[in-house]
Amino acid sequence: MSPERIRDAITDDLGEIARIWNEGILDRVATLDEDPKDAADVAQWFAEHGGRYAVLVAESADGRLVGWCSLNRYSHRCAYDGVADRSIYIERSARGRGIGTLLLSALEARASSADFRKIVLFALATNAAGAALYRKGGYREVGIFREQGRLDGVPTDVLAMEKML
Repeated sequence: MSPERIRDAITDDLGEIARIWNEGILDRVATLDEDPKDAADVAQWFAEHGGRYAVLVAESADGRLVGWCSLNRYSHRCAYDGVADRSIYIERSARGRGIGTLLLSALEARASSADFRKIVLFALATNAAGAALYRKGGYREVGIFREQGRLDGVPTDVLAMEKML
């Protein structure tokens, strides 16, 4: 299932973005978030994006959203204006089909054109599929933050990676 196209997200996509995001939260492999996102959460998050901080979606041939990604502010300090964090979520039924690679590539092109020099990411150290996607995309491992967060009350290691653009 290759996406028909990757495009900028619009407000009409927020329900599908929430659905896919919540799958990632419930699966407990993509994020330290434990509580599903509701419409208000996603609307507020989307309002904080735009301009340099793009949100892209992968749309299937039949018009369904099968994944999304975003550039996020890494820090509010001006010294880090050239660094972006990224998020990427793929619908369960579409995982392992190359959609993450396509989204990540499109996001990197957008980041480069928005004058970012680097993308950083923080992933659960147990997320082998995510780490494989990033390594395949040229990200290098910076290190592991031991017990950086908690997931369901359990201390959780977080993998830090980066890619120069």
